[in-house]
Amino acid sequence: MDVLLDQLGLSELRRLKPRQILSQILNFALILATAFMIWKGLSVAAHSPSPIVVVLSGSMEPAFQRGDLLFLWNRNLGMNNITGPPVVEQAEFPGTQVGEIVVYNVVGKDIPIVHRVVRRHKGAKTPENLLTKGDNNHVDDTELYARNQFYLNREKEVIGSVVGYIPFVGYVTILLSEHPWAKSVLLGIMGLLVVLQRE
Repeated sequence: MDVLLDQLGLSELRRLKPRQILSQILNFALILATAFMIWKGLSVAAHSPSPIVVVLSGSMEPAFQRGDLLFLWNRNLGMNNITGPPVVEQAEFPGTQVGEIVVYNVVGKDIPIVHRVVRRHKGAKTPENLLTKGDNNHVDDTELYARNQFYLNREKEVIGSVVGYIPFVGYVTILLSEHPWAKSVLLGIMGLLVVLQRE
């Protein structure tokens, strides 16, 4: 066992007492739990199941590039024309506007799609319906919607409206999803660093 630990460069583990190892494992669990609580807190604040998403394709270029990290808002405060912060002076929610960039999920698929609203329909008794299109696409998104669906239901299918972004930060997420083994390696390295960290 000692030879294996030396070969892996983990000889430091021999010097740790069981209580120290347990303490380091609990510290790692605390870090993961804190990250989860921050994510859930953002979800509640933004009223969105996914308040942060990564752009996965080039369909919104030049507005957003692949790998951009987007921040979403889904509260009924209204938005400005394109991607600005919530406008709070309006007493009544005007709904999603044409030109606003929204993120939605297609029924049966688990990939968020980031596209711009190009048409909006709302009747007195009908829900708000949206037609979207990627800035870099030639046609609208009707082919991406569920079968025999021509518009998105704003209440049911839209995750949120884009209110801000950080360029290229999401490439880490793209790499981890394209190479699943990298996620295990990264978590393993993080776990070892926490366990081997001295106090």
